[in-house]
Amino acid sequence: MHKLLIQLGLRFDDPDEERSFVRSFTLHDLGRTQAAMVLGAFVYCSFSAMDWILSPEAWAVATALRLAVAVLVLLPATLLLTRPGARPFAERIYLVYCVVPGCVLSVIYVFLRPSFDHGAAGLIVVILFVSTLLPLRVPSFAAFAVLTWACFALFETVAAHDNPGLALVNNAELGAAYALSFYGVAAREFRARRQFRTTQELQVEKERSEATLAELRAAQAQLVQAEKLAALSQLVAGVAHEINTPIGLALTTSTAFDHDLARLRRTIASGQIRRSDLTQSVERLGEGAALVFANLTRAADLVHNFKQVAVDQATEDRRRFEVRSWLVELMSTLDPVLRRKGHEVRLACPDGILLDSYPGALAQIVSNLALNASVHAFEERPGTLDIDITRLGDAQIRMVVRDDGRGIPRENLQRIFDPFFTTGRDKGSTGLGLHIVYNLVVSTLRGQIAIASEEGVGTRVTIELPVTVS
Repeated sequence: MHKLLIQLGLRFDDPDEERSFVRSFTLHDLGRTQAAMVLGAFVYCSFSAMDWILSPEAWAVATALRLAVAVLVLLPATLLLTRPGARPFAERIYLVYCVVPGCVLSVIYVFLRPSFDHGAAGLIVVILFVSTLLPLRVPSFAAFAVLTWACFALFETVAAHDNPGLALVNNAELGAAYALSFYGVAAREFRARRQFRTTQELQVEKERSEATLAELRAAQAQLVQAEKLAALSQLVAGVAHEINTPIGLALTTSTAFDHDLARLRRTIASGQIRRSDLTQSVERLGEGAALVFANLTRAADLVHNFKQVAVDQATEDRRRFEVRSWLVELMSTLDPVLRRKGHEVRLACPDGILLDSYPGALAQIVSNLALNASVHAFEERPGTLDIDITRLGDAQIRMVVRDDGRGIPRENLQRIFDPFFTTGRDKGSTGLGLHIVYNLVVSTLRGQIAIASEEGVGTRVTIELPVTVS
């Protein structure tokens, strides 16, 4: 029997899947089913009015039987489903709910006159209710049909008919009602199983997709972090190269110091020191000290500025800062990277603009835009980068970053902020630089960003930011 149901699509091979479907099918929209069960109890009792019309002398017995079924079976079964512990047995409760009134109906027709002349019509109403409003599966409906039809046929044999052929007509009508309802129940269950299987497959696919998406997001986060560190690494390399010059000059000067001091010691030790030699040695030592001081000061300034920018970019602390001085410090760390390739940076920012924002995010934005221009806009030739910051009332500022590079093709402008979009993948670009810029402007700094470009003329990036990040 199970194999036949499986072949007909009315049962699943997997027992766990079958139990899951039965639970879903029988308990789906339970509130509506319970409302229908209450309605069924009311209709079952209300037909006592028809009993009065058919057989007034048997009305009391018929009504008592109907009320007894409603009070002892139909309503308790409905209330029982409100208990979570009874819900695993929902289909059995439905079967009791429909079999008892169906069988008792045949008993009622024994007392009525003209007995079973109208019995088929009453039972067909019960069949219609069960097949349309109760979530019975095919085996349960088949059990209902066998029990109620057998009871009807049994009690009909003891009933008297005005027309001897009425029994055949009744059973023919019931057979047709059972057959049509059985087909309807089977079709409903078949569709429910198809939908259940589709839902399960979609759920599995959804979970798989969500897991894949989580992995992609984790990978993207790692790549974004790597891109940030790569930009910082470029600053480190540039600053290291720039610091090498003053440190090297200071080291060379200190070596000359040692040579001059050794010669001065020998001259003093000989006792034949002349005023001119002493004066010359003091002047050389003074020039050397000034040179060492100037170069070490330059190196210290570079280290200080780089440290401030590195701390800002490595943390997400919000603080209040003056934009012009902050920008000068930032560009002093970028200057070695840009100047080594011959690029010129021009700043235009009035004094006194204060931001209560995230300097690390803003530093990352300016760094990425400057380095992106160096790599993509200028290619192998030197270019000019303009950074212009102005006020927009009391609540906003506007930062415009312009370059006179080769520009961006029109077909790429719509995708320029997309993650992993790059035209320089052969040069090691990941396509995350401008994507990071967009996310930092919009998500972190709560601002807006727009880009305009013309091939052969250059690119203009306009960023509008609130003075205080909310």
